[in-house]
Amino acid sequence: MSDEQKKPGFGKKIGMGCLIILGIFIALAVLGAIVGDRNKTASSESAPAPAGASSGEPAFETPQESEEEPASTLTGPQSNAARTAANYISMSGFSREGLIGQLSSDAGEGYDVGDATVAVDSLNIDWNEQAVRSAKQYLSMTGFSCKGLIQQLSSSAGEKYTASQAKYGAEQAGAC
Repeated sequence: MSDEQKKPGFGKKIGMGCLIILGIFIALAVLGAIVGDRNKTASSESAPAPAGASSGEPAFETPQESEEEPASTLTGPQSNAARTAANYISMSGFSREGLIGQLSSDAGEGYDVGDATVAVDSLNIDWNEQAVRSAKQYLSMTGFSCKGLIQQLSSSAGEKYTASQAKYGAEQAGAC
């Protein structure tokens, strides 16, 4: 062992160096996610998918501004919540109530419930298709009876789909 390694505080210097390097990597990852998200948002806004698209893309359309409108009808927080909602929908199936809850929850995004509601309603989302996606996600993890899957999808403690959306999702996913 060298004399430098025997000095008190040597381990603290190594630890601090590791923390700095870790901090740099985290900062780069966050920056990459932000830049990637902006590019993804810009490309999705320029060419949104049709609501019924079966290409594996999420079943929703982003709100389009006509060239005649000078400004969006959404406020800043509502616009941010709409972008966040679109990101959630691109990753997983959500019910309308579940998505509003995720956006407005203190454990989620923390948007005002009113802003979250306006944001979600500004998107053209096919809720039946979202129910199918959720049902398929559940079935990929474990087995469900038709009745059990419908209950999970429509439960207020579960996904919060309407009864008809839950039934449609379970049927289309092959559980019934």
